[in-house]
Amino acid sequence: MTSPTEPQALPVVLAGARGHGRWHLDNIRRLQDRGIVRLAGVCELTPLAPDEIPEGLGVPAQSADLGALLDATGARIAVLCTPIPTHTDLALTAAARGAHLLLEKPPAPSWAEFRRMADGVATAGVGCQIGFQSLGSHALPAIRELLGDGAIGEVTGVGGAGAWARPEFYYRRAPWAGRRRLNGVDVIDGALTNPLAHAVATALTLAGATRAEDVTAIETELAHANAIESDDTSCVRITTADGLPVVVAATLCAEDPDEPYVVVHGSRGRITLWYKRDRVLLQRAGHGPEEREYGRTDLLENLAAHLTDGGDLLVPPAATEAFMRVVEAVRVAPDPVRLPGTAWHPADGGARRVVPGIDGLVAAAADGLALYSELGAPWASTTVHPEEVSTR
Repeated sequence: MTSPTEPQALPVVLAGARGHGRWHLDNIRRLQDRGIVRLAGVCELTPLAPDEIPEGLGVPAQSADLGALLDATGARIAVLCTPIPTHTDLALTAAARGAHLLLEKPPAPSWAEFRRMADGVATAGVGCQIGFQSLGSHALPAIRELLGDGAIGEVTGVGGAGAWARPEFYYRRAPWAGRRRLNGVDVIDGALTNPLAHAVATALTLAGATRAEDVTAIETELAHANAIESDDTSCVRITTADGLPVVVAATLCAEDPDEPYVVVHGSRGRITLWYKRDRVLLQRAGHGPEEREYGRTDLLENLAAHLTDGGDLLVPPAATEAFMRVVEAVRVAPDPVRLPGTAWHPADGGARRVVPGIDGLVAAAADGLALYSELGAPWASTTVHPEEVSTR
């Protein structure tokens, strides 16, 4: 039995329990075992079969109607892991019922939808955490402390690199996958805005640029080798209000996929963060390399602590405004360049497409804070977005 002084587990509803949602199911089970939350319901168009529910979670209430499910369960928290275009409406549905939110990234497919979501949530008076798990890393405050101590001198820029591989089936897993728009609605499912969005958000955070007004210009280069609408090979250069360049290069067509990373460049050294592993490498003049791994705070656990203890949220919507400026720049950019057949070749028995030399281009962009076009990629086409997005 729960003692009168022992906090009760917070009831949680998960919307979108398949695909990446399975990770959320496992995480909810982990926190349920610790008495922090309990799974009260699952919102899916097709109910989960018993074998799709992790052992120990029981058989929660299920419904295709999030509002009805929240009403029936009285859930305090809604975890939303649904298609990108549904985020805003579902977030507002939950907020209207007083449910606090963990909203998967990207939080919205456009600046207008993001503002509608963030303003609506604020008006409802509920907490909202955006699911950039990398921003819960304890490596980030450690890096900020190193920068504050002048460990690498004056910061000259921040780079990000993500060389991943995705099979062609990845783009057939859902109707919205690899789309810029679907049935007239924005999706913006590109390399920079979805699978490697953490690289963009983490780089901006380490550059001290998280709010909309922290960004003054954005240059994008968007391309695709796969037969999709959106980009699978792209890069972006963001200029901050302090004049700092932030360059993130990404591909889902790597020759040899590797861990994505963010690197802070300084006048006397550099700090590299492999954000999926919370591993930091400090390289500076007059010292040998220093490497350390850190822990991280889970974002659902942080949201629960916010509700029970009143602590700050790690990733409220305001902390992702600059990232959403990048999403908007990608959204309004011309359609990505389609790479000619001479620029890619099939790999893994034809299961995926590879762009030769892209791994080196991605690394060179992050290292030199340069765009693909500046590194000699003949297919790259730059679009500049100076202060185009309203910050109101």
